[in-house]
Amino acid sequence: MTILAMSPLAGKLRMPGFWTVVTVLAVLLLAVFLILPILNVFAISFFDAKSGELGISNYIQVFSRRYYTTALWNTLMIGVLGMLGACLIGVPLAFCTSRYRIRGRAVIATFAVLVLCAPPFIGAYAWIMLFGSNGAVTNFLEQFGVNVPTIYGIPGIVLVFSLKFFPYIYLMTENALNTINKSFEDAAENLGCTAFERFMKVTLPLVFPAVSTGAIICFVLSIADFGTPAILGQGVRTLSTIAYSQYTSEMAGTPTMAVTISMVMIAISMGALLLQRRILAKRRYAGAMTNRPVKKSMSPSKSMLVHGFCYFVVFIAMLPSFTVVYTSFLATNGPVFTGGFGLDSYARILRDSPAAITNSFLFALAAVVLIAIVSGLLSFIVVRRDNLVAGSLDLLLMVPYLIPGIVMAIGYVATFRHPPFDITGTALIIVLIVFIRRLPYGVRSTTSILRQIKPSIEEAAVNLGASPAKTFTSVTVPLMMPGLIIGSLMSFITAINELSSTLILYTSKTITMPVLIYIQVIDGEFGTAAALSTVLLLSTGLCVFAVFRMSESKESAFV
Repeated sequence: MTILAMSPLAGKLRMPGFWTVVTVLAVLLLAVFLILPILNVFAISFFDAKSGELGISNYIQVFSRRYYTTALWNTLMIGVLGMLGACLIGVPLAFCTSRYRIRGRAVIATFAVLVLCAPPFIGAYAWIMLFGSNGAVTNFLEQFGVNVPTIYGIPGIVLVFSLKFFPYIYLMTENALNTINKSFEDAAENLGCTAFERFMKVTLPLVFPAVSTGAIICFVLSIADFGTPAILGQGVRTLSTIAYSQYTSEMAGTPTMAVTISMVMIAISMGALLLQRRILAKRRYAGAMTNRPVKKSMSPSKSMLVHGFCYFVVFIAMLPSFTVVYTSFLATNGPVFTGGFGLDSYARILRDSPAAITNSFLFALAAVVLIAIVSGLLSFIVVRRDNLVAGSLDLLLMVPYLIPGIVMAIGYVATFRHPPFDITGTALIIVLIVFIRRLPYGVRSTTSILRQIKPSIEEAAVNLGASPAKTFTSVTVPLMMPGLIIGSLMSFITAINELSSTLILYTSKTITMPVLIYIQVIDGEFGTAAALSTVLLLSTGLCVFAVFRMSESKESAFV
């Protein structure tokens, strides 16, 4: 009888590898802080608040009661009109800057990015100061007997969204126009097509994927925005505003109607994305990236017209920011502007609102630190680990783009208000929601640069005896550091300007600058609101400048 001797290592379990552990932790992270709140919102929407019975009574109310159907119709109309307005501005601007020699093109692109990064609610209240019932332009024109429509209502909301979101269309379309094969356009010209026919029948179909992607982003952001319709609406209800009002009225119990409205908003966003993909799937849009277009010189009259259009667009888009900065330096006595200039508004915010300023920077920086760490690890899994889990993580990271902030905030309240995970009312819940909502910005930036790094560099380190963890920290991280920094700056820009989710979650101790600006605009405190907005704009501008200095693609890094 032969007795086999067992090796001392034979009975030991094999320890999971470094990247296996990281992948498991990444899945748990997204499951707890992204998927679970959304599932909670979905589950709560099927419970009746009064009886507690399971059913679809909440959805029946949303699609049958006039209060909700009016808000649904307004939301869809504002989303579609805001998207079309952005397209009508962005596509012609992209065509002009990509086909003609434009003096100051870099300035136009820079202003477009600044418009993109500024929070939309700042633009909303700046337009009130210009074209509101007591606005500067309104009062000036009334002196000459000219009555202009006020900025309030759906037209004003659509105008703000069109001027706020057109840079998505402009930047994406310009990039696509610069890469198409101009032989297609030349062939159409040789066949007798006019310039307009060439654009409609040849150029626009070739860049349609870029235009449609930008359009979907504009649509989703328009229906999800809370601050602009809340400030400019004056009786115009949208799904985001009634979701907030329903939540505040249901705070004593389960916010069933608020989460039901939230699910409708998610369904609209998902439906828009699926519709775009279905349209793109029907046709082939690829082409050889050779024989790229050459920018043309223009006749003096045409040059004046084209330059005037480009400069006019970016000036009007930047006008709210200019107005805010100018207003912040006007002398005030309380909420009243007294004439002349002064630093009264800045003195007031430093005296009365230091907590909001400090909280905004601390929460944004804390979220950015988490984003930098997690996005570096996640991007490595997505790019280097070719498996089902990596593909699923990549898909999951698209979800925060589609979920309105107010929806995610309600989900967080529903998920994290019970012991032992009761963190509602704390700074932690704000940091976590900002982190999860802005994580895709960091991952997108780091994955793009990681795809340019050859895996053989990391393989060489492993062959020399370095562990996977040591290889990642000593080799991969230094190589992808530019992407990490750019992603962190982009995340900081969006994090410090966050309103819709923090408006649900804040307390007196965790109030932030965007929330305080919204409150002060509602209360008519335009001087201090302008001062706080200028602080946000300055912080945003400095980050944009840093991204431009560090990124080779410059403005393309923002879309």
